[in-house]
Amino acid sequence: MTKSELFNATQLGPYTLKNRIVLPPLTRSRSSQPGNITNDLMATYYRQRSGAGFMVTEGTQIEPRGQGYAWTPGIHSPEQIQGWRKVTDAVHAEGGVIFAQLWHVGRVSHTSLQPRGEAPIAPSAIRADNVKVFIETGPGTGVLAEPSLPRALSTKEVKELVKLYAQAAQNALDAGFDGVELHCANGYLVNQFISTHTNQRDDEYGGSLQNRLRFLREITLAVADVVGKDRMGVRFSPLFETTDENRVYLGLVEEDPHQTYIEAVKILEEVGIAYLSLAEADWENAPELPDTFREEVRKTFSGKIIYAGKYTAERASRVINAGWGDLIAFGRPFIANPDLPARLANNWPLNPVDPSSMFGGTEKGYIDYPAYQP
Repeated sequence: MTKSELFNATQLGPYTLKNRIVLPPLTRSRSSQPGNITNDLMATYYRQRSGAGFMVTEGTQIEPRGQGYAWTPGIHSPEQIQGWRKVTDAVHAEGGVIFAQLWHVGRVSHTSLQPRGEAPIAPSAIRADNVKVFIETGPGTGVLAEPSLPRALSTKEVKELVKLYAQAAQNALDAGFDGVELHCANGYLVNQFISTHTNQRDDEYGGSLQNRLRFLREITLAVADVVGKDRMGVRFSPLFETTDENRVYLGLVEEDPHQTYIEAVKILEEVGIAYLSLAEADWENAPELPDTFREEVRKTFSGKIIYAGKYTAERASRVINAGWGDLIAFGRPFIANPDLPARLANNWPLNPVDPSSMFGGTEKGYIDYPAYQP
């Protein structure tokens, strides 16, 4: 990709972005305990990566029941809001633009992470298979565990969740964020409502595709009312091929993913949100999204489109040149290279990622990756 493409400024809602490089949501599990509170260490981490034209935080639970992994941050308590202010102040001091990703894991959780040790909540009482959650066994220590059997939400509780998303959006504004992204991907709560694999409801939120998309529509409208439609985005992870092993964690494969997600994108277009983020499968030899799907998404959605998923400069160039996408997110490379935009601009080599320090821990493998010294 030429510098003129990836490093051109572009407009995202009311914001002029200095380049098209995105820091996508990356769970790092470094929040302070008790309380899942964002801290100075996290503020340093985001400040180091503020060379990105656009930044989205790690998944941030909108309420206590939204947590599925130990040490992930929330945005529902006053202390959490104040903690996130450290991040937004640090990023804004560097001229960055940062959105909060609003997250609810739904059934992908464990009773030990839930208030009063209760069952996780979900559209239907169907356990998540082929996925593990990380639970705390002591200060700074934990183990992988099978998700607990969830209980099905009542219709009234679903409507209350819509209000919780709106409140979390207000909390994000109070914390100084420039906008919010709704996490509707990767097999978590909103994805669970969309999918026939996890939604067997017989009320207005289940059955037909339009009913299964109702929760998405309602939270998108509710959040847009709070932050403004031009200051929000939605993330999906449409999968067209996969194995059962990857089905739950990376997204739920529908019988007709093309129709399912084009109908979902139509809702976003009707609301008029600023961007759509598409998270592609990122394991070795993972299938790319079909070009026919990319083309129809572009025809259907008039806002900015972000792609993520093992992108190289060459893959990014293909997507942007074809007109299918506007910004490209680089996940793992940004973990190990806080100065990633400069490295891409100058063709400098990249630091490798240390997988042992990906989740949880201290500053090691978090804020100690070196910038390139030419």
